[in-house]
Amino acid sequence: MTSANAVPEIIHRYFAYASQQDAEAYFGLFADDAVVEDEGKTYRGIAEIRRWRGQVPLVSYEITDVEQTPAGTVVTATITGDFPGSPFAGLRFRFEEYDGAAIRRLRIAP
Repeated sequence: MTSANAVPEIIHRYFAYASQQDAEAYFGLFADDAVVEDEGKTYRGIAEIRRWRGQVPLVSYEITDVEQTPAGTVVTATITGDFPGSPFAGLRFRFEEYDGAAIRRLRIAP
C-alpha cells in the first residue's frame, strides 16, 4: 500500500472537492474535453460531467491504496454515504490522463 501522501496534488484535490457540497472547485479540476467513465457509462466534457455528478450522492472517501502504473495513477478507496451497500470498499479511481492543471480521463470501477 502506498501512502496517501504519495497522491499527486490534483488527485488529492479531487477527493477533497468531491466530498463537498460546493461543486465548482470540483468541476474546475477537469479539462473542458475530459472523459469520465462510471458504472459502465461515459461522460464527455464538462456539461456531461456536471449532469453525472448531479445524480451521484455525496459521499466521503477513505483512500486505502495508491498505485502508479504505466496507464496512470490508480487510487483505491472506501466510499461511505447515503446509498445502498454503503460503505463500499475497493472502488478504484483510475486517473489515466492528467497533469498538474487538469484531469483529462478518469475511470471509476471496482
